[in-house]
Amino acid sequence: MSVAKHARVAGHVLVGREAEMELFGVFLAGVPRMGGSLVVLGEPGVGKTALLAAVAQEAESAGMRVLQATGVQYRAQTSYGALRQLLTSVPESRAAVADLPALAAALDFKRGRAPGQDAVAEAVVTLVTELSRKQPVLLVLDDAQWLDRASAAILGRVVRRLPNSGAGMVCSVRLGDESFFDHSGLPLHELGPLSEAASEELLSRRFPTLAPRVRRRLMADAEGNPLALLELPAALTDLQRTASHALPKRIPLTQRLQATFASRITSLPASTRHLLLVAALEGSGNLLIVRRAVEGRCGLKHLAPAERLRLVHVDDATGRLAFRHSLMRSAVVDLSTSDQRRSAHRALAEAWTGVPEQRAWHLAQAAVDPDEQIAALLEDGADISARRGDGPNAVAALVRAAALSPAAAEQARRLAKAAYLGTILTGGVRDVPRLLDDARQAAPDGASLADAVATALYLLNSYGDVDTAHRLLSGAIALQPEPYDPTDGTVLEALSTLLMVCVYGARSDLWAGYDAAAAKCTAVPDTLRLLRTTFADPARALPSDWTRLDAAVEALSGTSDPVRIVRIGTAGAYVDRLGAMDEPLRRTAGGGRTGENTFPAIQASFLWGSHAWFTGQWAELRQVVGDGLALCEEYRYPLRSWTGQFALACVSAACGDFTTARALADQMDQWGGSRRAHAITCYAAHVKTLIALSQGDFDEAYHQACRITPAGTLAPFTGHALWAILDLAEAAVRTDRRDKALEHVRAARDAGLDTVSPRLRMVRGACAALAAKDDGEASRGFGEALAVEGGERWPFDRARIHLLHGERLRRGQAPALARRHLHAAAEVFQRLGAEPWSARAEQELRACGSPVRARPGKALTPQQREIVALAAAGLSNKQIAEKLFLSPRTVSTHLYQAFPKLGVTSRAGLRDALEQRHRP
Repeated sequence: MSVAKHARVAGHVLVGREAEMELFGVFLAGVPRMGGSLVVLGEPGVGKTALLAAVAQEAESAGMRVLQATGVQYRAQTSYGALRQLLTSVPESRAAVADLPALAAALDFKRGRAPGQDAVAEAVVTLVTELSRKQPVLLVLDDAQWLDRASAAILGRVVRRLPNSGAGMVCSVRLGDESFFDHSGLPLHELGPLSEAASEELLSRRFPTLAPRVRRRLMADAEGNPLALLELPAALTDLQRTASHALPKRIPLTQRLQATFASRITSLPASTRHLLLVAALEGSGNLLIVRRAVEGRCGLKHLAPAERLRLVHVDDATGRLAFRHSLMRSAVVDLSTSDQRRSAHRALAEAWTGVPEQRAWHLAQAAVDPDEQIAALLEDGADISARRGDGPNAVAALVRAAALSPAAAEQARRLAKAAYLGTILTGGVRDVPRLLDDARQAAPDGASLADAVATALYLLNSYGDVDTAHRLLSGAIALQPEPYDPTDGTVLEALSTLLMVCVYGARSDLWAGYDAAAAKCTAVPDTLRLLRTTFADPARALPSDWTRLDAAVEALSGTSDPVRIVRIGTAGAYVDRLGAMDEPLRRTAGGGRTGENTFPAIQASFLWGSHAWFTGQWAELRQVVGDGLALCEEYRYPLRSWTGQFALACVSAACGDFTTARALADQMDQWGGSRRAHAITCYAAHVKTLIALSQGDFDEAYHQACRITPAGTLAPFTGHALWAILDLAEAAVRTDRRDKALEHVRAARDAGLDTVSPRLRMVRGACAALAAKDDGEASRGFGEALAVEGGERWPFDRARIHLLHGERLRRGQAPALARRHLHAAAEVFQRLGAEPWSARAEQELRACGSPVRARPGKALTPQQREIVALAAAGLSNKQIAEKLFLSPRTVSTHLYQAFPKLGVTSRAGLRDALEQRHRP
């Protein structure tokens, strides 16, 4: 029998149970011939009932007669109640019962002497066998652990006589519950939790409007339990489901979940329930702390009843207690009173005497009235969490500290601090207005530095511009007592935010304000010093700055602070230091999946993405940067998203996807231009430079490259100029501006870039060779550039240098030498998927007398085939556009994408390429 892959129950798809449905499909197919049974074991809410309903539905669709019964916990003592329900669930079996005296008497159909269990079991087997002669029979028992004693005894005997009877039985049994139904020796299948993918699919199907971060939180709490996945969203408000309001630390259980998970808890002794409550509120499973907290009321021996019911498990190796399911922990808490919870928190605070952070949190949970001492302890704990990158815990601690603050000014300050910590760690930009509004209501005249930082970040990620954010921050910093103390976390964040505002603005007048503020500090932290010199204006950094940067990078191996990791990474981004930070950057980027340090995760994703662009890891770049962009979208961080969009656009441009690259660049220009964010418009200019170079439009490439920095200079406060040196030099030489290329080479040499990194030394040398008038000088220069140690780490740049060298050699009448470099270039471009560049290298190889065949597997799209055919017939782009109702630019883009697939670089080769493709 074939069972539908996506079975439906009550109109809903049964998600994530394809393997089980396949198993039951095999079982049902064998029932008419072999009979038999199958028992499904599982935790509460895991989906046993839904699975049995789907199996019953499939059985009926296959022409089987299905008899069903469900055990009910509180009717378990009703004699033969479940058997009566099973055998009278369809008219045919109800009528047959009356013809069997033992059954009729047992089920009170007729008055008579009560038969023995053997006689009743024999009668049930007879009835089922007779029914199966007409059509196969399937008995379905749900919640068999709650069958009444008499029914359980009978059905336990019947199930063992079903083989070869033409009838089958499937039943579900809850793990850990005592039962009268004996399923020992029967075939078993344990139903586990849903996979992560299936959990996400179930939530997406039933609750499509859930915000991604809310979906992830529900998945974590539910642990793959389908009932929890369907019920937990009901405990949230509409604003919480869309992440417009923060989720509670513990999501309360619905009545249905309480009924499912609390049934075994209510029967426990009072001492065991108190012990479980303390363990649930402690959270980590530390039995030493739990034992201290319950001392005087009970001991660890009182865990035994809960262990026997499989509610908790103690790992003998680690000595830690774990609840079988997180919702069992929630049920324990939900079943307690508020006074019981406060008492447990006070006991836990005493048990954590030596750990202020834990002690403060439990004291806060036990507190009813405002208490400045507890609020101060919570704020200290928030600072510790922030240094670890645990943004959600830090923000939650500050919000609770604000609620416990007796003074309105302190309440406002702590709320503002929660707002800015949210923006720099958790990605809580959307929560900023609410927190700041609460702060201003608490103290209308108490504007703070934290308020200014949070507001500036909010403005930059919404409708504000660089100049407004700069004025806001500079003004707030100027109000602080001098000299400024950067050991104060708020002052440090204000200076850091002001620095990044200056980076985006990239203007001398903005930097003057930052430098004036930094000069008033007692000491400038090393991260800010490095960002100011090696990132803000790397072309003017000193050798001592590079020494400090390298020492900071080396020291990161033992660092877990995500903020420091991204700041040091940012400091080294323009000068090729990110390769030495691969592990900490990947680790920090991965933190975004847990929601602990979202903002640093976004930054780390894009830092690694820019490194991957230069090092040719383009396939992985798309994945890592894509994850970061998804977080930007979810948490509303458009400002930071452009760094990731830049990396994606560069790869798209190099690979010939000009439509995507140009669309991204246009968005950067529009967004950055309206906010006076010059750094973003530099990203756009660089992408457009790459598009033009890839298409052979060198005039456009020169124009766009000069938007980043004028030829012959490395513009102040424009670190991006270091990434576009080769692009500008090539565009200048190709457009007969050799003098401009030479000026640019001198500017790079005067800046000492040869000593900054091997890549910059390789690129600067290649630019000098490219601009050289003498072929011999050019050949020596290219050779030295390609000989730079470690140059293979930057494959795209190195392949471009091979290509430039090969082109110069071919034009210098040295085809044999040219072929070696052109082959090297073509091989790398092909491996990277840089189609326009590999086509250019292959065209040069043909000019050297080396035939290049079109590569297989590069099929034209239907629209490309149509455009190519018209172009080969001699039509212009405008004529093709009019004929196909497209724009000329779209036609141009499709042609450039088709050229490398056909192995040509111009329209002139299209006719021959098409004829070659159609030859047998």
